[in-house]
Amino acid sequence: MFHYTVTTSKTVPTAVEDLEANLKDIGFGVLWNFDLQSKLQEKGIDFQDQHRVLEVCNPKEAEQVLNKNKLIGNFLPCKITVYEEAGSTYISMPRPSVLMELAEEPALTATAEDIEQRLIQGIDQTV
Repeated sequence: MFHYTVTTSKTVPTAVEDLEANLKDIGFGVLWNFDLQSKLQEKGIDFQDQHRVLEVCNPKEAEQVLNKNKLIGNFLPCKITVYEEAGSTYISMPRPSVLMELAEEPALTATAEDIEQRLIQGIDQTV
């Protein structure tokens, strides 16, 4: 599966706030908190569900992978989405390990798996 997705009983704003704090505790900063719903509505699209896209990064990890392969920058920063659908709130991310398979960069597999596990930890602590 290309993604890791969980359900939470929290609202989207509360889940985002808690997720940001949990990510900080494990060394990841939120570079951008993009409100996709508002942007679509601003463009005249009647999108009703809350949908946030967080771009998160650990600078040391980013430096390490970019020094090995600059093309990995296409996958950075890591994305985590928090959204509502059919009355439920979800937290989801693409798995860095799967993205690394696409990059055909076996030297970075262990790093991607480590980052993935830490991000999953941050997500699971948020639920």
